[in-house]
Amino acid sequence: MALKLQTQAEDKVPQLQQQQQIHRKWQQHATKRRRHNSSNSNNNNNNCRQQRKQRQQQSHWIKHAQLLCFALLTLTLTLPLGSEAQQQKFRTVPHDMQVLEGSEAMMRCEVANVAGAVQWTKDGFALGFEAVIPGFPRYSVLGDRRQGVYNLRISNASINDDAEYQCQVGPARLNSAIRANAKLTVISPPSSIEIKGYSHNSKVEVRENQDLSLKCIVANAKPAAQIVWYRGNVEYKPDKRDDKVEESTPKRYTTSSSLKLKPGPDDDYTEYTCQAKHKALSPDMPMRNTVQLSVLYPPGPPYIEGYAPGETLRRGQTVELTCRSRGGNPPAQLIWYKNGSQIRMAYRTSGRLSENIYSFTAEAGDNKARFRCEASNVMSQTPLKTEVELSVLFAPSQVTVTGPTEARVGDVVPLTCSTAPSNPPAEIKWMVGGRQIHNATTKTTISPEGGWTTSSNFSTTVEPNKRSLVVICHGLNMQLTENVVSTHTINVLYPPAPPLISGYMEGQIIPAGSVQKLLCVSSGGNPLASLIWYKNDKRINSIIRAADKSVSAEITILANVTDNQAQYRCEASNSATEIPLFESTTLSVHFAPETVKIRIEPEELRPGMEATVICDSSSSNPPAKLSWWKDGIAIEGINNTSKAGLWGGMVSTLEFRVNITQEMNGVVYTCQSANEALQRSVHEAISLNVLYRPKFVPPPSWTSVGLEGESLLVPLQANANPSSISYSWTKQGVAIPQEPGEHRIFAAGATLNFTKLHRDDAGSYVCVASNSQGKANINITVVVEYGAAIKSVSEHIIVNPGEDALLSCSVEGKPLLEEHVKWERVNYDMKVKTNTTFTNGTAYLHISNAQREDVGNFRCVADNHVANPTSRDVLLIVKFAPEIAKAPTLLRAASGTGEQGRLPCRAQGSPKPQFIWRQDKLELPINRTDKYEVEERKIDSLTYESTLKVAKVAPADYGGYECVARNDLGEDVQTVRLDITSPPETPLSLNILNVTHDTVTVAWTPGFDGGLKASYRVRYRMVDREQYKYVDGLPNSHKLTIGGLRMNTLYLFSVMSRNDLGNSNYLPDLARAQTKEAPPPSQPASSLGGGPPTTSQTPLGGTSGMLLVGVAAGISVVLLNVFVIGCCLHKRNEKRLKRGLELLPAELSEDSSNTSNLVIIGISLAAFGFLLVNAALVAWFIVHQRRKKVSETTNQPGKTATIEMYAPSSYNDTVTGETLSSVSEKSESYSNEGSQPEYIDEARKKAASTYLVENADMPPPRYQKDGTLPALYPNNMVNACTLPHPRHNNGHVVAAAVSRDDQMLISKGVYMPSPSPAPPPDGSYYNMNSDRYLSYPPMEYPGALDFGGAVPLPLTHLQPMPLTVTSLASNGGATLLGNGVGVGVGMSMGGGSGTLRRGILRGVVGVPPPDVTHHTNANGSPLQMLHDLHPVNLSASTLTTSTTLNGSMTTALPLATATLPRQPHGILKDPNRNKQQQQQQQQQQQLLNASLVGVPVSAPMGSLQILNLPATSMGLGSNLLMTTSATYDPATLSSFNASGGAGVPVAYTDADGHLV
Repeated sequence: MALKLQTQAEDKVPQLQQQQQIHRKWQQHATKRRRHNSSNSNNNNNNCRQQRKQRQQQSHWIKHAQLLCFALLTLTLTLPLGSEAQQQKFRTVPHDMQVLEGSEAMMRCEVANVAGAVQWTKDGFALGFEAVIPGFPRYSVLGDRRQGVYNLRISNASINDDAEYQCQVGPARLNSAIRANAKLTVISPPSSIEIKGYSHNSKVEVRENQDLSLKCIVANAKPAAQIVWYRGNVEYKPDKRDDKVEESTPKRYTTSSSLKLKPGPDDDYTEYTCQAKHKALSPDMPMRNTVQLSVLYPPGPPYIEGYAPGETLRRGQTVELTCRSRGGNPPAQLIWYKNGSQIRMAYRTSGRLSENIYSFTAEAGDNKARFRCEASNVMSQTPLKTEVELSVLFAPSQVTVTGPTEARVGDVVPLTCSTAPSNPPAEIKWMVGGRQIHNATTKTTISPEGGWTTSSNFSTTVEPNKRSLVVICHGLNMQLTENVVSTHTINVLYPPAPPLISGYMEGQIIPAGSVQKLLCVSSGGNPLASLIWYKNDKRINSIIRAADKSVSAEITILANVTDNQAQYRCEASNSATEIPLFESTTLSVHFAPETVKIRIEPEELRPGMEATVICDSSSSNPPAKLSWWKDGIAIEGINNTSKAGLWGGMVSTLEFRVNITQEMNGVVYTCQSANEALQRSVHEAISLNVLYRPKFVPPPSWTSVGLEGESLLVPLQANANPSSISYSWTKQGVAIPQEPGEHRIFAAGATLNFTKLHRDDAGSYVCVASNSQGKANINITVVVEYGAAIKSVSEHIIVNPGEDALLSCSVEGKPLLEEHVKWERVNYDMKVKTNTTFTNGTAYLHISNAQREDVGNFRCVADNHVANPTSRDVLLIVKFAPEIAKAPTLLRAASGTGEQGRLPCRAQGSPKPQFIWRQDKLELPINRTDKYEVEERKIDSLTYESTLKVAKVAPADYGGYECVARNDLGEDVQTVRLDITSPPETPLSLNILNVTHDTVTVAWTPGFDGGLKASYRVRYRMVDREQYKYVDGLPNSHKLTIGGLRMNTLYLFSVMSRNDLGNSNYLPDLARAQTKEAPPPSQPASSLGGGPPTTSQTPLGGTSGMLLVGVAAGISVVLLNVFVIGCCLHKRNEKRLKRGLELLPAELSEDSSNTSNLVIIGISLAAFGFLLVNAALVAWFIVHQRRKKVSETTNQPGKTATIEMYAPSSYNDTVTGETLSSVSEKSESYSNEGSQPEYIDEARKKAASTYLVENADMPPPRYQKDGTLPALYPNNMVNACTLPHPRHNNGHVVAAAVSRDDQMLISKGVYMPSPSPAPPPDGSYYNMNSDRYLSYPPMEYPGALDFGGAVPLPLTHLQPMPLTVTSLASNGGATLLGNGVGVGVGMSMGGGSGTLRRGILRGVVGVPPPDVTHHTNANGSPLQMLHDLHPVNLSASTLTTSTTLNGSMTTALPLATATLPRQPHGILKDPNRNKQQQQQQQQQQQLLNASLVGVPVSAPMGSLQILNLPATSMGLGSNLLMTTSATYDPATLSSFNASGGAGVPVAYTDADGHLV
């Protein structure tokens, strides 16, 4: 048995080996196939390589598995065999299938007892053994190996999937490989169907029997589609049909089918449909395309309805002829013709039926008329026709009788009667005098209009004793029984009686212009006579009035010259007269001459000739009397003659002679012609036209003066005859252009026009005027004034101390005199050491004994009052020893360790100082090592700066360094410290520069910056709030404008600084400013004006507008309530009237009445409430207005002009838009205050909220002895009581004179850059050092002024005039002295302390008033002086003065008194003001005894000069002279020393705080 098993095993080994070889060959074949197919597809290379690699690995493992199987098989063979093994086989074999493109295909393959590997192939290409087939994303194998299911699913099948597929099972374990094939067919429906050349449901137009080809195309189907044709709804199977199938794309086919047709009329409207048949198409939704044939063919013959041949119509009968034609494409066009003429083209169609209806009313002309209808269309070669002929019966429309209308007795009159056309012919019957005539002849003719006409003739004799003969003709249509009648009348003629004229007797005189009536009457005759009036054989119109047996004609004549000796004739005639009968009369008319004509011999008049002036009067009856007049005076004439004239009058002539002169041109002579009988006359005047050459009218001045840069007109006037004068202008023989064009100088007739004067335009100009009679010329000198300008000044003048200096200034200008050039210097007495000379346009300033205090700029000012003054500074340098600046910021420096330190040292000196740097008394090695370097620069002509640079600062370098400035005259030493960098110090001060209604401009003095670049932040708040807002300053700026503030609100401001190392503390909130009440007006008031400022109004007038709106609304509501109440009452009354006597139930009546009463009461209460609200508004407005007026009265001194509120500061820098800074974004976090709407003036949204004046000049620096700049500059914070800034009052202008620039600025209403801000009405003063208003400190005055015997400075221009006051006002008010110039002086003599009081300048065109303050002690009686120029509230009084000039003259001066203005509510109140007012009356009598010295002073307007006071018994130690005018100039103040009774000094300071 074992042997048997071994033999069987040996037999099976070769079989197993053979199966393995077959399996390897199959795998190799499949791999080759895959490689071959993958080489054709570049997209599957990577997948194929991966598959090959996997399959090689599989082959490797298969070999090992085969060996393992062989071993197991060997072991198995050694075992006893239980049963035979089962072979693998297909349980479900894939079968052929057909799917629609885009759908899913599922090819089933199930294997029983599967042992080998299973895969699918496509057209022999192995798809692999995986469930997901690489390279075929739409392919997948679905199933379960344990169940033997291997179904191939193909999603979204396409044409490319159309192939033969095979399910392969590989050999394994004695199982041979098995295969099963199945074919997948993918079908695709056609993409489109069309009949070539036609869209779906379109019409195909074709002529009858014309060949037509229809081609149907069904595209892109798989398999090829079939085409079915339909005619209508029936399948159409022609005998011949051409079908083709073509492969359009791979595996897709296009089928076409062509039909050839020859359509006839029956095919019209026939539809041909092409339908595609395909297995992929649903029978319910066939794919088809349809066209409709439109076969063109001729129409059918026309036919007429509405009239039958032989039918008879009557005239006036309505006839409707209808023409129709059936068939034809397009439908027939039907046209009606009548006797060959087209009468109607309008027709209508319905389908293939055409119809044309012609309606009309039968007339005689329609009888025998032929009506034709023609039918045609585009297919008709000739129109189809049909016609009818009408028969119309009608009677004659009229009968006409012809023959004479007039005849004499016995005349034979022929008569004819004719009828209009008639069908059938009409018969004629005659009736004469009521008798029928039978002997008439009759004739009938055919009428071209249709029918027949009949005529009849007969004659009759006129019988006597008859006025007329009546003939009647009848026309009868016997068939229609219609009769037409015509009547003819023959008049029998008789002649009239001769006419008679009445109304005028010959020889009677008729004045011209009167009315005359003439009447002509004629009686008898048949017919009545025709009357005609003639005037001298000219027919005239008349008024005809006829009676039974007479007729009259009246004419009305307005007598005129033509009626004199005119014949008026009346003619009467009728048909019975061959020659008219007439009567005539002749009129006599007196008339005045109508015209007077004047002629001159000769016609052209020239001076020196004799002329004869002749007057000819027109015809007059009786003759006219002539006379000559000139200027109302009669002139005797000569040669007075008369001769026969027109219309029976006489013509008169009168003349006179005159010698002609040029002055007689235009002289008027008048000729009068009078008819004395009629008391009428006519006049004629003539103006002599004397020809003469031009003559110029002398101009007001032979010199014309103009300003350079401005325009100038030089108008001249010349008289000439003829007046057409041509002008020509020349200058030095050069003609001036006549047209403006681009010429600056041109002549416009007699006017010379300079559009912009230039100084070279000055000179003599010649104007020549010419006309046809000659020429004349005139010379005009043009003077061009131009402003004085400084051409050159001397360079820096350097002198030694004690030497004299000479400064020069060369000026040009027109005019230019010595007084037009002056030298000045602020706070420098020009009279002590200087004198001036002027030679050839150069002004010289001589300075004697020049010293250190003379160092500085002397300003040369040139002003000839033509243009703005010009000035230039000349620096005088007197050599002096160096002076090092001791400003805190210049004595400190800071630097970090390792950085470079910079120590500044600034000094003044002349000659230039040399700088030496020392540390610890040892001179530093400057520029010898890299440690120390010095950088020097020149700041100005006297100021130099040396900067010590310390490289790489070490701790040992910190400390003090000595700076030595040395020159030939000495040296100065100052220590500069170098510290380590630190946070900045708090700014030294914060000042308010300017305040508007919504902005405040602040400036601060920076402290030490700590050695680093510092920035600044300003905080501000309202006084009544604790929240701050913050604004960052601009880089490198110490000034800031804060906007968006509320109006009339008090704010507090402070500032801090910061650098990279930290922040400084804020300054205390001491700087405060209150915004203005309202923005400035659109046209700001000039500071030169005295009127009150105006404020811009809101559109509704502010509060007034709101009040008016509220009142109007309240009144409207009240009226509305009244109207509603009236309506309710009216309706209730109407209801009661309607109810009448009916009684309603009590409850209903009570409810209705209560309801209406409640409505009325509610409305009444609402109206009353609104009325109360309006009353409250009115009361509030009145109170508000009164308070406002009181406030304005209280603050009147501060409202002199808008410019005073918004005046510029005295900073040298101008606040511009660059200084405005916006609030930083983080400012909101600093403040807890909510955002509130701020006031925004609509007219100024785009304007900067700053009203500072730009381009304000800063005076030249004045170098002090100590080397520092004066207190004028902002960095020097020296508080002092001030006068107005001298740079605003630097002109010695006469009081009554106002410069041209001031006039120009006043007229233009602009801000003036020169005046300083006016003091506010709070008792403060303007400090130039801090550029702000400061409060006046309380001052006490001495009991008396004592000059201590010091002799005042000599005033050579003053003449002493002892002034004795004889009477003064006793009302305690201020006293006004002088010629219209008021000085209010109030003096208080008493013990105790005093209060500073200052004058306010109001109502004066000029600069703001001076502020003179007194520093005194409270010893003795105070002297209070108040000067107040106030030209209002003056009461007339008299001040009698005894004025002695050299002891020989006494005069009386007018006195005016004025009440003291209400004092402003200042910061400092006067506690003793009431006491002082009580003391004024007591002290006035004492003042009466004071001997005041009054002198005429040429001082600027508004100045107060204290000159001298003579000794009196009232305790006044010396004389005091006060002079005033309308402006003020501090330069007129002279320095003096004064002391009170107790030796108290008195001092005056100017704007810079220096003693004057």
